[in-house]
Amino acid sequence: MVEDMTEFQKEVYAFVRNIPKGKTMTYGEVAKAIGRPKAYRAVGNALNKNKDSAIPCHRVIKRNGDLGGYNRGYEEKYKLLKYEKALPS
Repeated sequence: MVEDMTEFQKEVYAFVRNIPKGKTMTYGEVAKAIGRPKAYRAVGNALNKNKDSAIPCHRVIKRNGDLGGYNRGYEEKYKLLKYEKALPS
C-alpha cells in the first residue's frame, strides 16, 4: 500500500531494495545513505512495517553485528542471511 507509506518509509525502502544479495548494511549506514544520519532507529521502525517481500529488509543489521529485529522473526532473518552467504559460516 504505497499510499499508506510516509515519504521517509519510501526513501528507506527504495534504498534497501538495492542492497545486493550476500551483503548487509547497518541501520545507521542506511540512515546516513538517505541523508538522515541520526534516524537509524526510524529506519528500523520503517523496516519493521515492511510487508513487501521484494524489499530485502533482512539485509539490514545492527552496528555491533547482531542481526536485530525482523518482522518475520529472528530465525527467518538468520536463515535468509545464511542462505545468501551474508553471515560467516
